[in-house]
Amino acid sequence: MLTMCRLPAPAGLATRGVRFLARSLAVLGFLLGGLESGQAASATPAPVTAPKVSRAELTRAIDRGVQWLLTHQNSNGWWSTADQPAVTALVLTALNREPSGRFLRERPSELSRAYDFLLMSARPDGSIHRGGLANYNTALSLVALSTAGDPNFLPVIRGARAYLAGTQVDFGTAGTHDTPYDGGVGYGSKYQHSDMNNTLMAIEAMRWSESALPRDEIANAPKTAKDLNWAAVAAFLQNCQNLPSHNPAPWVSTNDRDHGGFVYYPGHSMAGGETNAVTGRVALRSYGSISYAGLLSYVYARVEKDDPRVTAVLEWLRENYTLEENPGMGQQGYYYYLHLMTKALTAARVGTLKARLPQAGGAGPHEADIDWRQEVARRLLTLQSPDGSWVNENQRWWETDRSLVTAYVLITLEMLHAAGA
Repeated sequence: MLTMCRLPAPAGLATRGVRFLARSLAVLGFLLGGLESGQAASATPAPVTAPKVSRAELTRAIDRGVQWLLTHQNSNGWWSTADQPAVTALVLTALNREPSGRFLRERPSELSRAYDFLLMSARPDGSIHRGGLANYNTALSLVALSTAGDPNFLPVIRGARAYLAGTQVDFGTAGTHDTPYDGGVGYGSKYQHSDMNNTLMAIEAMRWSESALPRDEIANAPKTAKDLNWAAVAAFLQNCQNLPSHNPAPWVSTNDRDHGGFVYYPGHSMAGGETNAVTGRVALRSYGSISYAGLLSYVYARVEKDDPRVTAVLEWLRENYTLEENPGMGQQGYYYYLHLMTKALTAARVGTLKARLPQAGGAGPHEADIDWRQEVARRLLTLQSPDGSWVNENQRWWETDRSLVTAYVLITLEMLHAAGA
């Protein structure tokens, strides 16, 4: 295991931190530039009549969440568990993106201990983990280190980038798409099947870390294992999409309610499937969080906004817009769903979402212009616990972990704050 001593904030970190905050808040648009545009209540979202959520309200909610996190850190630097550095990395990313930039101007001892923990989790092969979920932990740790604005972290950032690029799945003949898993990333190595969420984590980390490296290093870098094969990434994404025109796999649904959405990996959906009573064919269901992951991943892969794969997933998201649940999954992964909704629609530059909403009394859906930023902000402020944290009562995907969920929500609110909500 690679161990590193605590790195003091270098001279000039305050100036660099402020510059880096401004750069990182706009990183999705800077890097991508391609696209434009909980708790159950009612099945039909009501028209927005509540007062506009202000930046001041968002700031107060963020401050309360930050304070909760700072008072619930282990003395050894990690949050929630020492086994999964990803949780600590998510918290650090949330603190790095706090709107005032105070944690970048002057690093407090809490963050120094947390960075020490991540750095001591780094392995000689470039990965960052404590014995499990190597890609997941490496990717989230890479984002945290990349958003710190600290040049002392560059050697570890470069190592983590090379590791993630080296785990991109490529079964069979190198450089060819021999299996539907080729081009994606899985939990551990390139010899395990890929899935949508680990692929998203990896490609997001690769894009964010680009902003931490010197510009000439990215511009002049040869296309080696230090970067992903982005064309192969796009091909893998297509293989996870319920889109018969582009994906001929036998599991692809022909039902309109699934058209354009995504499944977890080729041949498997967390939302299950439907079996044809006559033919026995199983068609997999699309679901909300992973469909937003699909849209965001297409943006990261720089697939054009008018590409039929992109327009199809946007159409599915319009048809299935709701803040009451993670469509197809109920309350499972609810906060991650809102987190990915905000990331994906922000990256795709969707200001007002033209959603199709059900009407009372069973009438057909009607189209409505949704100020989704305001609706997500209002929803999350309503769900904040009195102590300042957030948590899901449903335990799927670790969402009963308050540190994890609070970090998800803070990053979400910080994006809404940067956009003016």
